[in-house]
Amino acid sequence: MTNVLLQDWDTPFAIAPFDRITDDDFAPALDTALALHSADIDAIAGNDAAPDFANTIEALEAAGAGLDKVLGAFFTVAGADSTPAREALQRDFSPRLAAHFAEIAGNKALFARVAAVWAARDALDLTDEQARVLMLTHRNYVRAGAALEGAADARMKVMKGRLAELGTAFTQNLLADERDWFMPLSEADLEGLPGFVVDTARAAGDEKEAGGPVVTLSRSLITPFLQFSPRRDLREKAYRAWAARGANGGATDNRAIAAEILKLREERAQLLGYASFAEYKLETEMAKTPAAVRDLLMSVWDPARARAEDDGAVLEQMLRADGIDGPLEPWDWRYYAEQRRKALHDLDEAEVKPYFQLDRMIEASFACATRLFGLAFKPLDVPLYHPDCRAWEVTRDGRHVAVFIGDYFARGSKRSGAWCSAMRAQAKFPQAQTPVVINVCNFAKGDPALLSYDDARTLFHEFGHALHQMLSDVTYESISGTSVARDFVELPSQLYEHWLEVPEVLREFATHAETGEAMPQDLLDKVLAAATYDMGFQTVEYVASALVDLAFHDGPAPADPMQKQAQVLEEIGMPRAIGMRHATPHFAHVFAGDGYSSGYYSYMWSEVMDADAFAAFEEAGGPFDADRAAALEEHILSTGGSVDAAELYIAFRGRLPGVDALLKGRGLAA
Repeated sequence: MTNVLLQDWDTPFAIAPFDRITDDDFAPALDTALALHSADIDAIAGNDAAPDFANTIEALEAAGAGLDKVLGAFFTVAGADSTPAREALQRDFSPRLAAHFAEIAGNKALFARVAAVWAARDALDLTDEQARVLMLTHRNYVRAGAALEGAADARMKVMKGRLAELGTAFTQNLLADERDWFMPLSEADLEGLPGFVVDTARAAGDEKEAGGPVVTLSRSLITPFLQFSPRRDLREKAYRAWAARGANGGATDNRAIAAEILKLREERAQLLGYASFAEYKLETEMAKTPAAVRDLLMSVWDPARARAEDDGAVLEQMLRADGIDGPLEPWDWRYYAEQRRKALHDLDEAEVKPYFQLDRMIEASFACATRLFGLAFKPLDVPLYHPDCRAWEVTRDGRHVAVFIGDYFARGSKRSGAWCSAMRAQAKFPQAQTPVVINVCNFAKGDPALLSYDDARTLFHEFGHALHQMLSDVTYESISGTSVARDFVELPSQLYEHWLEVPEVLREFATHAETGEAMPQDLLDKVLAAATYDMGFQTVEYVASALVDLAFHDGPAPADPMQKQAQVLEEIGMPRAIGMRHATPHFAHVFAGDGYSSGYYSYMWSEVMDADAFAAFEEAGGPFDADRAAALEEHILSTGGSVDAAELYIAFRGRLPGVDALLKGRGLAA
């Protein structure tokens, strides 16, 4: 019987038929897909015809469609519903895929054809989009090492394979630590916790078959536990376990892996002629240089640290008033910050949370997209990879636009965090295809499922990424959707968060889980007034992580990353009661793959733009101004990577932004 992963899918909108795919299908499907892709590449490289855009660049765009299908299905389930069998497959696939793509990047005959088309570009009468695809294709081959010869070429291939192995190991070690640790709670240990935290702890205990409530290392449980538990001893135990992920010794320890990754990245950059990996990585981003990144981060660090130190002094006074002989520790900050928030803003998250029902927040994210871009969302009854998933058909004026899949709940088989991915990206060549886009989150289950305000922001954030994929309108898949500079990719997602804060959106969709009543105006006012509360803490924990990431890659690779981390934190004056958002052994953004390496700063780079971009709506007719929405779609959401990111932003706004709007938006302006 033909492997289902290699067939044409006769499902609605050709969604992967997850009810017919088994783990046994993946390995043989990958074998076949790799062989077919290699044959495509050999045919392009060995073409006797003179190289031109169609027989070389467009041929590369069309190659490997079957491989994309197999990998789209596999990596969806590997990240969101892992099993021991899938983890074993991932360990096998990662070095094979790295070797496959390294072989393509090192194919001298193929690169010669790409280089010939590049050299003749001025005489080819290309469209602007074709010229962009040609430039990016040529640049990507050069940066991948296609021009290397001899020993350097061979070494590059070996390094790529080893980096793939290490990234997979880092990810699986982190998942194992997060999955395996839990702290049982007695009924007495639940005292002082709001009902929603108790319910989540009981549900987690059921999943772990622990015979009672537990705290796990899922952010949706450990964060509110640290926020609300009056038991300092339990907070300390939970926090230390959370901070120690990937650094517990034994088979799941990530510290040596991180050191080897950094060394290999440095060697890779030097083989390509760069002084450091950061210089190599940032060359293609908006920031361009490590110095520009450092300047941005430090311009935010100083006011954020000053605010955090002022706040920390107040929280330490509260600690001492409780009869504890200080100093304030990282497992104390969230607890006392929550007590202070209640006092300052008369705001209790347990009072707020019933107004943020998951289903209503999904409706809100859809409704904003309807008002801004004319999109409609209709539930789809299709088999998906887990019972928690749900799907919608996205249309505009009756025309099919995309399929959107939401996978919202935390579970032991899902890696932590939240992300957006496209199982199929938008393209018009070699044939038209509409996107299948997935948002994966880790919210606590409940009946109904209730979100914190930060959870609701995460939902809007990931849906902003989804809109970038769904509204893409380009010809070539390589520049579709979120295929943009790393420090530009977070602009649509962070910008979309602003619509959660629009009062009319909250009035309509923030309705009480039991009474169905809208959030009272005085509570709404408090929620919005507290939006920048504790922003010193939030900014410090993020910027510290970004500065450590930059330091790891801007200069010689540290032999001991933990020592380097400690050195950077000391140099910048990290407040002792605040931990990095992502310490090295669990910094998956940086070590699970190359995506955010030297690039964790990009959230803040994008935030400079998103604060300024939302101001454009406010300066016009308001948050739903039709002209601004049309300009946002035309210049940013539909264009993918078809134009340089800075040019796109200037086309939308008329200029590049400064850091002032960001500081104002975070409440850190002088």
